[in-house]
Amino acid sequence: MASHIERRKFLAALGSAAAWPLAARAQQIGQVARVVLWLGGLGPSDPETQRVAAAFRESMRGLGWVDGRNLRIDLRWIGAAFSAQEMSAAAAETISLSPDVVVTTGAPILAALQSETKTIPLVFTFVTDPVSDGFVASLARPGGNITGFTIFEHSFAGKWLEMLKEVVPGMTRVAVMQNPDHPAWTAYLRALGTIAPRIGVEVMPTPVSSVVDIAPALDAFARVPNGGLIILPSAVGTQHREAIASAALRHRLPSIYSLRMYPQAGGLMSYGVTRSEPYSQAATYVDRILKGAKPAELPVQAAAKFEMVFNLKTAKALGLTIQESFLMRADEVIE
Repeated sequence: MASHIERRKFLAALGSAAAWPLAARAQQIGQVARVVLWLGGLGPSDPETQRVAAAFRESMRGLGWVDGRNLRIDLRWIGAAFSAQEMSAAAAETISLSPDVVVTTGAPILAALQSETKTIPLVFTFVTDPVSDGFVASLARPGGNITGFTIFEHSFAGKWLEMLKEVVPGMTRVAVMQNPDHPAWTAYLRALGTIAPRIGVEVMPTPVSSVVDIAPALDAFARVPNGGLIILPSAVGTQHREAIASAALRHRLPSIYSLRMYPQAGGLMSYGVTRSEPYSQAATYVDRILKGAKPAELPVQAAAKFEMVFNLKTAKALGLTIQESFLMRADEVIE
């Protein structure tokens, strides 16, 4: 009789265990998944860093993975002045942790990680063209240990230029600022070069590798009037957004950026994805990989939602008159 009772207890326990989510079963038997989360261009004390990291944690929690219980998330940051050697060292340190998945941000750290591992799954965010950059074989079939979420194509830079020209019709020159070591630098410039002649704007490449390059570069550019400024995605721009916005305002340069944090810091306007969305999307792929999916089988996905943020206070300081119809298109107007 006792043996029948024990058998029923065993079968009941087995049945209830089968109903648990995989993440809960992993936690129950003491397994803790390890994920390294890379955040670009922002230090650990930056409020934007905390918000994005929290969004990723919350998305993972919603999928059954709780940081500190059945999941360990190690945060890493890309320094704005990282050299190629420092990037390689950071990638090697990441892989030495033997994580189950690495979530990356931007092409530079992804390229460094790609050189370090062909087996550990890498889920990228904020990469513009993963096929041309050699990260995946195709968007539909990545074919290796890398997959993720793109934010826009290089041609998106033309949209920034057109929007800036719409706000400042008299603009005839535009400085295009980015770290020249960024893999997408030449592709963005090429995309801008196809649009600029048609709308009567001269594109002036303005490479900056560190914060000390920002002021001199804009000082030199602003000596000729009717200029504007496009900040391409990079760790330098992200980390030093206040310095860029301040210098642009001092030289009366209307500016456009890819993320809302720039107009929030005093820049004129931005158009692009919300910073936290790609990380929330990445959480869905991390979940699937931890449950056995292979990156090669997970298609690269594109961002589905874009937002425009406009700083009306900065526009007034620049002496710009903005049409009400333009402001109505903005998702947020900072006054």
